[in-house]
Amino acid sequence: MGKKRIVKKGGADSEGSKKRSLSSAPKKKVDFGTLYVQSTYNNTKVVLTDKKGGALAWSSSGSLGFKGAKKGTPFAAAKVGEVVGDKAKLMGMKEVEVIIKGVGSGRESAVRGFISKGINLSAITDKTPVPHNGPKPPKPRRV
Repeated sequence: MGKKRIVKKGGADSEGSKKRSLSSAPKKKVDFGTLYVQSTYNNTKVVLTDKKGGALAWSSSGSLGFKGAKKGTPFAAAKVGEVVGDKAKLMGMKEVEVIIKGVGSGRESAVRGFISKGINLSAITDKTPVPHNGPKPPKPRRV
């Protein structure tokens, strides 16, 4: 009595998340853009923008299903770069300028994953913020 349950076989879990992230068709056709990579110790975020700075596509290792300490790994960053590269390829993007921010382990991997989709790089810029003096030291302890 009741509905029959249908179980689908095969297919890795990463395939499903990749299809979900590429589900919507691009609305714009863009030739040149800027790729912003923010890599922290805990996560890697990648945003693709047009010349004016309007976001066209984005992804992060958390949005691809990586959890906890695995979000900050170079493998997760490479997957994020590949997903954004696929989106850029669908838009017809040919050339990209890369701006990297942060000190995480996924800095280079995200860019390598992106260019594996056949999009040329025109420049790579590192805009990681560097403190000039650092934070104020703690007060001496009173016992």
